Amino acid sequence: MNPLQAVHGFGQSIWLDYIRRNILHNGGLQRLVDEDGLRGVTSNPAIFEKAIAGSQDYAADIQALARQGHSAEQIYAALAVADVQRACDLLRPLYDQPDYGSDGYVSLEVSPALIHDTAGTVAEGLHYWRTVGRPNLMIKVPATKAGLPAIRQLIAAGVNVNVTLIFSVERYRAVAQAYLLGLEDRVQTGQPVQRLDSVASFFLSRIDVLLDPRLEQLAAASGPDAELARQLVGQVAIASAKEAYQVYREIVAGPRWQTLRAYGARPQRLLWASTGNKNPRYDDLKYVEALIGPDTVNTIPVETLDLYRAKGQPAARLAEPLPLDVLDGLRQLGIDVEATAEQLEREGAQKFTEPFGKLLAVLETQRLQALAEPEAQPAS
Repeated sequence: MNPLQAVHGFGQSIWLDYIRRNILHNGGLQRLVDEDGLRGVTSNPAIFEKAIAGSQDYAADIQALARQGHSAEQIYAALAVADVQRACDLLRPLYDQPDYGSDGYVSLEVSPALIHDTAGTVAEGLHYWRTVGRPNLMIKVPATKAGLPAIRQLIAAGVNVNVTLIFSVERYRAVAQAYLLGLEDRVQTGQPVQRLDSVASFFLSRIDVLLDPRLEQLAAASGPDAELARQLVGQVAIASAKEAYQVYREIVAGPRWQTLRAYGARPQRLLWASTGNKNPRYDDLKYVEALIGPDTVNTIPVETLDLYRAKGQPAARLAEPLPLDVLDGLRQLGIDVEATAEQLEREGAQKFTEPFGKLLAVLETQRLQALAEPEAQPAS
């Protein structure tokens, strides 16, 4: 069996961390659904920057929108909404299945400029929800301190939420709490919670990219902590994900969740993000193979998807314990896990803010060019 399809047999859904207009119209996305068992799509500002600025797929629409008087920001929103609507329509049959398993979703992120703006995040999230007009849309909201109340408010409003930029177990706990509170708000006001979904996107490879050099430096020293540091190199991201999964299992086994479940609520699944390997010394499938388990999602970039199709070896490994307590080991070495997560959050926000700014600059240039060019006159 195709390894990508086989993963679903272990209770995990594979989503695609990529969107581009050509695959929406040439059958590319539909083939991934039909042949690989793809069950969702995620996007972010960096993905849209590569898609829009890196191709001619959008040129005609950009020109038309510019001549209609739209700003660069409005042009971006129109292009992104159109792509997401098309992707939602393609995945709608998955969502409409009676046993849909909380799949068939497409994610659209609020502006990176709103990362510390609760009210702005809620307003834009609601705007996109109404504008896209598809029940299988997920609004991406960062797991910042300002994002947490926005998550609760959007869930309470009946909006599906993909919580992004989670880098620590403690922040995941706060995200899960925000989801529960949003559901409870709806129950208390007599509103339904069925078919309301959320995922908590835990970012992986960036954790090891940041911590490995520090651990390698300690491992190369002659002090008493050298051996412990050596054992922790390359282990922190996987250990963090496994710990978060244990927290998830505790939540869904608890009485608070059981009460919500009786109303038809769906659990907020953990989603493994940033799963493309960034270290040439590691196996390219490191962040896929180790984290296959029930009630989870892995959103995979195209290159990793192709690799897994070719040589993936799926098995249920998520619940397997590690040979040592990695997070406790970090504390023994004096590495502040939460401070590390905060740094990763800042860097993650920048990785979205910079390409988004670049995209808006490209769109502004194309907008001005469109206005400067004479419109073609219809033949008489």
